Amino acid sequence: MSKIIKILLAEDEPALGQIIKESLETRNFEVVLCENGEIALKKYTSETPELLVLDVMMPKKDGFTLAKEIREIDSNIPIIFLTAKSQTADVVEGFTIGGNDYLKKPFSMEELIVRIHNLLNRSQIQKTTESISIGDFIFDFPKQLLTYKDEANVQLTHREAHLLFHLIKNKNSLLERSLILNKLWGTDDFFSARSMDVFITKLRKKLKKDERIQILNVRGFGYKLTV
Repeated sequence: MSKIIKILLAEDEPALGQIIKESLETRNFEVVLCENGEIALKKYTSETPELLVLDVMMPKKDGFTLAKEIREIDSNIPIIFLTAKSQTADVVEGFTIGGNDYLKKPFSMEELIVRIHNLLNRSQIQKTTESISIGDFIFDFPKQLLTYKDEANVQLTHREAHLLFHLIKNKNSLLERSLILNKLWGTDDFFSARSMDVFITKLRKKLKKDERIQILNVRGFGYKLTV
């Protein structure tokens, strides 16, 4: 018998929230439904969910603010944002504060379920992968930490850690842009591509102490990490 995964769903539209809850429960998920961000934060503490689905525009506490507060407590729990917003800046903000996926309304339940399973699978990989050496850095993937020689650890976001993991896994080889976008973002559309460029820039800055490590942009194809 497979384990039942508990999901915290924060959605202020009662009808939509109930539809999502009932649909997920038919797929063997346990769903804690909250009508605003304040209730969701309390339920997060008491219910210990394994994945969060957060509407962005909510009363009392919006989804972005809620995610920021939860990320201060837990850097690993997968977060999916639901939103009617479609501006590039909003998408980038969602990923920058620690979101793992971004689903624009209206969406199909099947797409949401696929993305949930994708994030849960990635989370399981993270728990079972050991530390990796790259140049003068030690990359602790499960803890999402980078350590340079004897200096203090640098904390990575969930998405930064997974992107770096795949770059290292394909070290000195091309990591295809569309492949990694679909794997980590769930889509290779323009907004996701812009977001990935932001994360690549952040990783370059965090790795710059070892000049041998380069993340090269192979224009039109993807990225290559070389050491």
